[in-house]
Amino acid sequence: MHAMPSTDTIVAIATAPGPGGVGIVRLSGPTALDIAQRICARQLPPRRAQRVRFMAAGDAEAIDDGIALTFPGPNSFTGEDVAELQAHGSPAVLQQLVAAACALGARLARPGEFSERAFVNGRLDLTQAEAIADLIAASDTRAARAARRALEGVFSQRVDAIGAQLLRLRVHVEAAIDFADESLDTLGGPQVRAHLAQAQAQLATLLAEAQRGRKLRDGLHAVIVGPPNAGKSSLLNALAGSERAIVTDIAGTTRDTLREIVRIDGLELTLVDTAGLREGGDIIEREGMRRARAELRAADLALVVVDARAPQAGPDLEGALQDVPLQLWIHNKSDLLAQWPEDAEARIHVSALAGRGLDALHQRLRQLALGEGGETAGGEFSARARHVEALQRAVAHAEAASRELDHDRLELAAEDLHLAHDAMGEITGKISSDDMLGRIFASFCIGK
Repeated sequence: MHAMPSTDTIVAIATAPGPGGVGIVRLSGPTALDIAQRICARQLPPRRAQRVRFMAAGDAEAIDDGIALTFPGPNSFTGEDVAELQAHGSPAVLQQLVAAACALGARLARPGEFSERAFVNGRLDLTQAEAIADLIAASDTRAARAARRALEGVFSQRVDAIGAQLLRLRVHVEAAIDFADESLDTLGGPQVRAHLAQAQAQLATLLAEAQRGRKLRDGLHAVIVGPPNAGKSSLLNALAGSERAIVTDIAGTTRDTLREIVRIDGLELTLVDTAGLREGGDIIEREGMRRARAELRAADLALVVVDARAPQAGPDLEGALQDVPLQLWIHNKSDLLAQWPEDAEARIHVSALAGRGLDALHQRLRQLALGEGGETAGGEFSARARHVEALQRAVAHAEAASRELDHDRLELAAEDLHLAHDAMGEITGKISSDDMLGRIFASFCIGK
């Protein structure tokens, strides 16, 4: 995607807020090099670090001593002329440098505007631009490595390859429409169906990997549900490592949802404690149960907590769990049994108050979050909810196209292939709206 060159020059502090040893002020745009050279009061050769004294226009007193670097476009991060002024990391000093640049004609950058210009100028596609923000926000080594792979284009290349295959299939089908008297089988139909089946398999694999990458980036949304007094709040406290929820022996103590973000072995989980699901209850408890069901509809995982001495779910709980594909049943209070039972694939035994069984629970949560082979996956990449949603639409349209081909409805098959191809284009930004781009880049740091 390319747009008209920017006519203004932007400036922002590119390092994190607060004092530090070094701080960087970044400029990009048609007058970036001129502004930097005027602040430094000297010529700045391209791509060579120069020790300089930073000066404000019309001020005889220096702002600071530091290093200046220039990167003429188009061979720069944004594709425009870029300059970086590296000073001591005092917020006051960096603000003075920004003010000096603005006095010379620059304007303050919007959040994400440097990355947005890199995207607009063809230096990055949209998934790579988003990976920059993911890399900055990565909270552990694995998330950082996944973001780095997305930034290197691992995700984009696979999206582009499948998109190109869908486009070729669409062209073939649309060409066959011109021969209305011939059946598709006489016009290469078996090859078209075989190639579409191959594309569908690749889409399914990519969707599964993107869902894992989304969980790695965003964490897992896990909702704790179960009958009253099964120990749901005690389990939340045990996983959070603090007394976040009120715990009593009175059934129905939890009336509202309680949200807590915890990290377990490098994996981020958003845990939501909910009201116990049962028949009856007063008006406040019934509202809490309604909110619990609403949380379940958006959950990645249901942690179903039952009393190990009476592990029956009950009709209310069973009904609420019908649409949650990923469930882990946790038999709490297992220390009150005569003998500690063996865990099963979808069932684990713990004692939230005694802290017993929590290590096994941590391990099972990682397995569920990362999927089969997730612990050893070497090609994982970061992904976002919008990527997963676009891939799901592409999968659905590819399936619809296959059905239409089976009935020789070529016009409908071509349209579904068109929609599948467009969904893939949305991921990398080849097909995008200004509104979507605005939402994406507004979430970036200023200076990126």
